[in-house]
Amino acid sequence: MPLDLSLQVDTIDASDLTKEKFKKEYFNKQRPLLIKGLAKQFPAGDKWTIDFFRQIAGEQTVEVFDNRKKHDGTTYIKSDLEINLNEFLDIIEKDEYSPLRMFVFDMFKRCPELKKDFHCPDFFNGILGNIGMFFMGGKNTEVPLHYDVDYNNVLLTQIYGNKRIYLIEPKYSHLLYQLPFTTMSPVDLDKPDYEKYPGLNYVKGYTVVQEPGDGIFMPTKYWHYNVYLNGGIAISYRKLNKNPIKSLNTILSFLVTLPFDKVMTKMMGEKWHNYKKNKALSRATSEMKDLQAA
Repeated sequence: MPLDLSLQVDTIDASDLTKEKFKKEYFNKQRPLLIKGLAKQFPAGDKWTIDFFRQIAGEQTVEVFDNRKKHDGTTYIKSDLEINLNEFLDIIEKDEYSPLRMFVFDMFKRCPELKKDFHCPDFFNGILGNIGMFFMGGKNTEVPLHYDVDYNNVLLTQIYGNKRIYLIEPKYSHLLYQLPFTTMSPVDLDKPDYEKYPGLNYVKGYTVVQEPGDGIFMPTKYWHYNVYLNGGIAISYRKLNKNPIKSLNTILSFLVTLPFDKVMTKMMGEKWHNYKKNKALSRATSEMKDLQAA
């Protein structure tokens, strides 16, 4: 039985999206949305090419993640290595797989002039509106299944290349075998193992392909698994949770949950990792029993 990704993401043209409509229909209701042609409303939509980034920042050293690295089931936000941007752009342009990807990189800090090419869209602007993060990857590069550690809403806009995104609601966290004290799942949505993870039989999700210029709104704690269909460049902006009290989760995550998990991983190693895996299995089994009894 294949993973049920039959749910449909609403799609709207950027020129038809108003601040009021976005807030009422999507932000307040925490519903995902694909926004066609969003980047085309800004200079970046046509201006930000591979050659453009070579010209303005090619000699810069940038931080990237390596999918070959294992992180012991912990939420990781620190990059694995540094690489010359020109070298990384060469990787992005090749028609072949790469394990390297740029993830939440502050290119605006290196090149402040880029901000005028693509600022946070008015309908999404807020306290975090000045914080834009860059993402880059080569063909077939994957971003493992997770939800964002800061618990904020995300607007991810594809500038260059195509990307497939799987989205799953937070209510399925236990059935996705979320590892305790992390925002990570061990499930590979491209090759789901139903024998090992039977809870997947009860999960429903969305799949959508972002084309160049498309923006996608991902509500708070939505699980997502991304695959670069070819070399790509994207930028994200964030917006605080619509419930201010829930925004406290961001503080707790960075100050309590993540540090605790890091300490326990360092102290107990494999024993702690096994505990988390067993706890995830137990929670999924309990949830399946409840669903079967309903």
